[in-house]
Amino acid sequence: MRIEVLILLVLLSSLNAFAQSIQSPDGKLSLSFGLTANGEPTHQLSYRGKPVLQKSKLGIELKDQPGFSKGFTLLKTDTSQKDETWKPVWGEVNQIRNHYKELTVTLQQPAHKNRRMIIRFRLFNHGLGFRYEVPEQTDLKYFIVSDERTEFNLTGDHKTFWIPGDYDTNEYIYSTTKLSEIDATSGKAAQEIAFKTPIAANAVQTPLMMKTSDGLYINIHEAALVNYPAMNLMANKQTFSLSSHLVPDAVGNKAYLQAPAQTPWRTIVVSDKAADILTSRLILNLSEPSKIRDVSWIKPQKYVGIWWEMHVGTASWNYSDVGNIKLAETDWASLKPNGKHGATTANTKRYIDFAAQHGFDGVLVEGWNVGWEDWFGNWKEEVFDFVTPYPDFNVTELQQHASAKRVKLIMHHETSASVTNYERRIDEAINFMKQHGYDSVKTGYVGKIIPRGEHHDGQWMVNHYVRVAEKLAQNRIMLDAHEPVRPTGLHRTYPNWLACEAARGNEFNAWSTGNPPEHETILPFTRLMGGPMDYTPGIFQIKRDYYQPGKKEQVHTTLAKQLALYVTMYSPLQMAADLPGNYERFMDAFQFIKDVAVDWDDTRILEAEPGDYITVARKAKNKDEWYIGAITDEQARTANIPLTSLTLKRSYVATLYTDAANAHWENNPMAYQIQRFLVNDQTRLKVALASGGGAAISLRPASKEDMKKLQRYETSR
Repeated sequence: MRIEVLILLVLLSSLNAFAQSIQSPDGKLSLSFGLTANGEPTHQLSYRGKPVLQKSKLGIELKDQPGFSKGFTLLKTDTSQKDETWKPVWGEVNQIRNHYKELTVTLQQPAHKNRRMIIRFRLFNHGLGFRYEVPEQTDLKYFIVSDERTEFNLTGDHKTFWIPGDYDTNEYIYSTTKLSEIDATSGKAAQEIAFKTPIAANAVQTPLMMKTSDGLYINIHEAALVNYPAMNLMANKQTFSLSSHLVPDAVGNKAYLQAPAQTPWRTIVVSDKAADILTSRLILNLSEPSKIRDVSWIKPQKYVGIWWEMHVGTASWNYSDVGNIKLAETDWASLKPNGKHGATTANTKRYIDFAAQHGFDGVLVEGWNVGWEDWFGNWKEEVFDFVTPYPDFNVTELQQHASAKRVKLIMHHETSASVTNYERRIDEAINFMKQHGYDSVKTGYVGKIIPRGEHHDGQWMVNHYVRVAEKLAQNRIMLDAHEPVRPTGLHRTYPNWLACEAARGNEFNAWSTGNPPEHETILPFTRLMGGPMDYTPGIFQIKRDYYQPGKKEQVHTTLAKQLALYVTMYSPLQMAADLPGNYERFMDAFQFIKDVAVDWDDTRILEAEPGDYITVARKAKNKDEWYIGAITDEQARTANIPLTSLTLKRSYVATLYTDAANAHWENNPMAYQIQRFLVNDQTRLKVALASGGGAAISLRPASKEDMKKLQRYETSR
């Protein structure tokens, strides 16, 4: 009898250890779920039989009560699958397939009144998403998350593309090291980042990109970040393990939840091809469908703006140089102008005229509103009111001028991180926008957050960003958020949320050590996994000494690479970031920015390797036009661009904007050439990319006249 009981216990233990396994629809990925002897949930993941994640623990810790991390028994498991196709409002493709198998595991804790927790897994062909769910139950209604126990136990010392873990900024330069060589103390030395809260020497941010020694690509991030803090990762450099670390609030707690509740999805995108990482729609598929019923007013767009001149020092955001301003008590008309204010009526009209002449949709104006004299770094509550223009900015006159030119002005709301102030004033600010014809706004959160003690990436701020997107949607206003938490696919749920910054953008090239040439070859594999970025490409005047002799700062690309970024750095909101005068010096190259689309029917990743190179082809929305961007890091190389994968129906004119033979990002960055050839679906382009360089190519159907005048591209050239 004792032997039979022992055998039964062994069988039950074995069943409990591996309760369930599922495979992806194509069979390449396999997920196993189990419980340890202590009742700790675990998961394992493999790709084509190769381990991706070894047995990794799962769970949530709660404050002042037992956590959801151990003592579980298996109550039940359910499996299902889904295969549907949906159309995004805008995006890189015109339709997305949502195809997965789901495993839902319901667990209970006998020692704690049979409390229940659900772990929901969705396994796609290119990856896994899972989240924790706490159902409504008698003895658990309100609870505080003190930590999360999500582990990703890797199989080796992978090559890793990382930035330091931080509660308040994502604007670091990427490092490429083995996982065991991560040293995030470099974050403390980043003096160009004014407001940062680095976590620890072994802390890194998501999206985290890795490559194994045998050529497997792994990306870890999260999807649908709502009512929860952002997840950083703590690296164990001895065991090659990563564990979740949530951003705390002002009193050290992580999240305040009420059952029924759910966490964001934890995501792992996996493939043996780098291009598959970039084409994965897993994060979008895990996000909720659009909450906006009528989306007809949401329009992808290109814009210019009063912005770059402040970064290069030829203009200022502030009207006066007087400091120690009190918002409600200052007579702004009595202040002495500094003579450098950029957002004047006359200057804005010049930008409106330039936009109208060249077919741009909008003009962003920064520094139009009072308060810039005393905004930076003071942790000040009453900085801006978002409705009072400076004396030299005539809102009504500019509204009439823009309307006559069929150009939209884009509002700018820099909050200086005084978020309580912004929330008090946002309704009045929205009414002001609607009164004066603004239907897009760029928000900013530079500084330390108010309420004091909160962080940019904590639960309170995560909820704020969503509240703003929802409120703007109710008023038919589009959003571009700067300095927010990194995106997690919420642009599907709120398609008026066109773009975010949330990373080290092009502006750092104007006044800091800048972005190294590899930077733009890493961002698509990291930051852009969660959503589009307002990177502000298109800088033609590469070196800053053009404006101020002796200045050493510069953009760390060639001019041709700046053009290519409009294709490789996806966004439905693209800025032609340079000054109109600089574009007028290079109108032939500027033509590509005028032509390139911002919304797409199809996207093909022709070649890619994180940190080295990317070549992307995109088909313009509802047009028989393709645009191709190819970029490289500091290594010069040849981009091989086969057109066989594109749906070319006839002969096309290919206009190639490429680096000149002697171009170099540092020594000769503005040297480029433009060539035009006839191509078809059998053409294979070979394009030389300079160090830090790139190439931009447009493909348009050839006319009869083109067929007579242009020669066909010779693949052997």
